[in-house]
Amino acid sequence: MLLAFNLPPSSTFLNQAVALVGWGGWLAVLAASLARAPRGRRTAGQMSLQAALLVLLASALASPLWADLPWSLSLSSAGMIAAAMLAVQAGARAQGDGFAVPAFRALCLGLVVAGTLSSVVGLVQVFAPGWTDGNWIARTYIEGRAVGNMRQPNHLSSLLLWAVVAAAWLGEAQVLRRWLVNALALLFVFVVVLTASRTGALSMLLLTAWALLDRRLSRPARWLLGLAPLIYFVFWYGTGVWADASHHVFGGETRFSTQGDVSSSRLGIWSNTLTLIRMHPWTGVGFGEFNFAWTLTPFPGRPVAFFDHTHNLPLQFLVELGIPLGALVLGLMLYALSIAWRAARAPVPVDAAPGESLLRPAAFAMVLLILVHSLLEYPLWYAYYLLPAAFAFGLCLASPPVDAPAAKRGGVNGLLIGAVALMLGGALSVVDYARVVVIFSPSAGSPALAQRIVDGRKSIFFSHHADYAAATTSEHPADVMPAFLGAPHYLLDARLLQAWATALDQAGDTEHARYLAQRLREFRNDQSAEFFAPCDAPPAIGSALPFQCLAPARAFKFEDFR
Repeated sequence: MLLAFNLPPSSTFLNQAVALVGWGGWLAVLAASLARAPRGRRTAGQMSLQAALLVLLASALASPLWADLPWSLSLSSAGMIAAAMLAVQAGARAQGDGFAVPAFRALCLGLVVAGTLSSVVGLVQVFAPGWTDGNWIARTYIEGRAVGNMRQPNHLSSLLLWAVVAAAWLGEAQVLRRWLVNALALLFVFVVVLTASRTGALSMLLLTAWALLDRRLSRPARWLLGLAPLIYFVFWYGTGVWADASHHVFGGETRFSTQGDVSSSRLGIWSNTLTLIRMHPWTGVGFGEFNFAWTLTPFPGRPVAFFDHTHNLPLQFLVELGIPLGALVLGLMLYALSIAWRAARAPVPVDAAPGESLLRPAAFAMVLLILVHSLLEYPLWYAYYLLPAAFAFGLCLASPPVDAPAAKRGGVNGLLIGAVALMLGGALSVVDYARVVVIFSPSAGSPALAQRIVDGRKSIFFSHHADYAAATTSEHPADVMPAFLGAPHYLLDARLLQAWATALDQAGDTEHARYLAQRLREFRNDQSAEFFAPCDAPPAIGSALPFQCLAPARAFKFEDFR
């Protein structure tokens, strides 16, 4: 979450790779600290969550076989889901082996450190933007708002909310002094204000709900969490007054106004998604295929941004998997969530260690916070949110250790093997990513672009980036038609749509080309203004209009372009 340096074509890949390697290493250390044989029994909630993830894993691997999703995207998704299953298992094993308190303490300390340093980054981005260099501190792309080194204000706000929960638990566990807990929580809430994240503002109410519902919290912790919305409002109001007096920009002043689209096009994309669900209720559009299906389905009043996710986790599952399979996944997850809720409310022994009585409530609060975020965005598609959330979920679901002699600790076990594989897989993904980095950011002595693209297509996880480069840089797109088999399934943007339509027209498939041009026109994108300019000019006598100016003679569906 702290890494600012990145390399094209992805602005977050290195963050995710570091998360995979780091979590693999930490889970390996944890696995070596656990008993070789689990002491706690596997619970229904744990099995339910793992079953839901297993269905998603199978769907990711099956998508290339019937939905033409490129194997590079399928394997990367499958790897992330498998990593989440490993993190759930690790959390459950830690709980079942009686090692939950030290494991959760390590997680909370990491979140507090990440939250503190990210707060410093956010303060610099808002109050001293000239200090940002893009390598150590990311430049904010929204004036007056903190985005952290993840370059996303909602992501920064969710990290800081996790950090508030972590600090509160560390105070209850007597790891941090009360004054330090209060100071950290105030800092985190203030920087959440600076993100101007409406999701972050809404989530303050969850902290208050925890304070009201959990009588096991100490009085200082209940006051701190219960007053979180009020503290947020005071900081927001004070920052607004400062901005007006000093003629600075504060993003919160405009984010909470009633002018414009308060949903940031989410209502539009959700409406389109429901339409796609009605059109494909049984099998969905295919795992990982939402952007492809949505872009190539007529929506004259569509949001003009190129959405690659539905910005809502339940809708994502239903539109891609279909109602039966999507409902199964959601049902399994909701069942696991209900069991985690009951576990968070369950009493603990009176002789429990400091912080043990509040471990599951704190872990459940982290899961609930990221699920609320997932109703408005897609944070769980990022390893640095997915893995901590999965681990916390696992802590909530496992049963305490049974009364049995403790098994010998350490040695080789399945969890350790999985952790080492995760660490190695994350490292190898960086090597694999280098094959496409050179396409977009060549160094001195790099081969010609055509050769770099050929080499990039050998990538296991990122060959679609090489296809995109081939499709959008060719002077005669019809010469690189194979590139359009993979690139459109990652993100169909204006540049790629225009190149694909041109390629089809050059290849003699004018009807399909016209259909793509019509979909491109719906986005009203400035990049395509020159492409459609001939359509607005008076036609020359005796000359036909270009293909993009005419509607196709017959209707198509997105499946016709697979």
